[in-house]
Amino acid sequence: MGTEAAAAPSSAAELLLQRLERASAEDGMCSLEAAAALGLDHQVLVGAVKSLQALGEVIEAEQRMSKKWELTTEGEEVVREGSHEVRVFNSIPLDGLAQSELMKLPCGKVGFSKAMSNKWIQLDKSTEGGPRVLRAVESVQDAVREKLLQVQQGEADSLEEKDKSELKKRKLLAEVTMKTYWIKKGSAFSTTVTKQETDLTPEMIASGSWKDLKFKAYNFEALGIMPESGHLHPLLKVRSQFRQIFLEMGFTEMPTNNFIESSFWNFDALFQPQQHPARDQHDTFFLKDPVEATDFPMDYLKRVRRVHSQGGYGSQGYKYDWKLEEARKNVLRTHTTAVSARMLYQLAQQEKFTPAKYFSIDRVFRNETLDATHLAEFHQIEGVVADYGLMLGDLMGVLKEFFTKLGITQLRFKPAYNPYTEPSMEVFSYHQGLKKWVEVGNSGVFRPEMLLPMGLPEGVSVIAWGLSLERPTMIKYGINNIRELVGHKVNLQMVYDSPLCRLDA
Repeated sequence: MGTEAAAAPSSAAELLLQRLERASAEDGMCSLEAAAALGLDHQVLVGAVKSLQALGEVIEAEQRMSKKWELTTEGEEVVREGSHEVRVFNSIPLDGLAQSELMKLPCGKVGFSKAMSNKWIQLDKSTEGGPRVLRAVESVQDAVREKLLQVQQGEADSLEEKDKSELKKRKLLAEVTMKTYWIKKGSAFSTTVTKQETDLTPEMIASGSWKDLKFKAYNFEALGIMPESGHLHPLLKVRSQFRQIFLEMGFTEMPTNNFIESSFWNFDALFQPQQHPARDQHDTFFLKDPVEATDFPMDYLKRVRRVHSQGGYGSQGYKYDWKLEEARKNVLRTHTTAVSARMLYQLAQQEKFTPAKYFSIDRVFRNETLDATHLAEFHQIEGVVADYGLMLGDLMGVLKEFFTKLGITQLRFKPAYNPYTEPSMEVFSYHQGLKKWVEVGNSGVFRPEMLLPMGLPEGVSVIAWGLSLERPTMIKYGINNIRELVGHKVNLQMVYDSPLCRLDA
């Protein structure tokens, strides 16, 4: 047998090295042209370039950017089957075609519009059975297909810019950015691909073979593998920042582990009348089991009953028949103010009153219609300050300090109504991104009808404010739909990728 020809190179890297060997030391080649000459896909050749770069100075490769025109999927279809307008023209018989039938064709809508613009067809609206499309010329030339063929054959430069723009507008042509490499021989060029060692083993040291081996350079800039770990949800990250702000301001966190509240603590203790719309089933979740609460501080309950039905403490009350069975109904709490009411009642039972500052951040429940900004459950942030002689100016000062720590400095206050605060204010901040004032919270001074039945001294005032946790979280992390933040549609990758929360003061 005769001597067999040398075996074909086993890899794209070896093919590239052999082609470089035939070039002079100064000459280089474009990776795109080299891929075409070697019959390789360009991405395969790019992979070979990167693998050779990892071997050291075997080759030199400079990345370059270039733009080229390519046919889109729809453009390739036009090259195969003709343009939309030509296909529409060819589908019309000599006696015409009903417009309704023409529009059923896959290319009907676009083709009809373009063929009408080219005056290839005309519309006869006087025929029975609806408008009819007729040919206006005997034959047509498919200029769109011819231009696309030029691009496909690598002659895009011969097209005028207005033609390219028109084809791009029709989504038949796309301008893509190509990343190519200019490749030259390196200082350690060789046609033999030798794998570099990555580990120095005891056997190499014992035998001395390490002296003749090439080792891959150690990359001190390489990042280590991220360890597997848990990730905090964005809500928890923002919550921890709010909690830290309250603690820095000397507040004490209230226990909020009771999602179920009696209507007494949720509504009646806050001087909210039993006929208030918020106590209807369309706004509140009532429990079936247990239906009612049984444990109440009875002396306090009697004072609450009296101030609702008869008045007292300088108030005429609501003048209605207050019912215990209504107050006993269990609900999923609609606000954490119910917790504030419990804490203020406990504060009032002390032998000597001491000023207090409380806060809470926890979940509340309302029978809301679900949409992009509302859920049936959300988190409420609440702050409460109790002391002698507190007035509206004190509330404004505390709010300014609180929101300044959140990085919100431009504030406006607007009078509002709440059943259990008087006066009441909505808090607005100027949003730089939206270029308008947006509501960021609600606030007020608790009414005497709420505080005095608890047993607090007459000179004590309580200022309070609240806001949701979800709204600042959505703004912080650029989330537009609350269902992408909470619920079964949450993308866990969003939880992994969300950065640390920093509320800049």
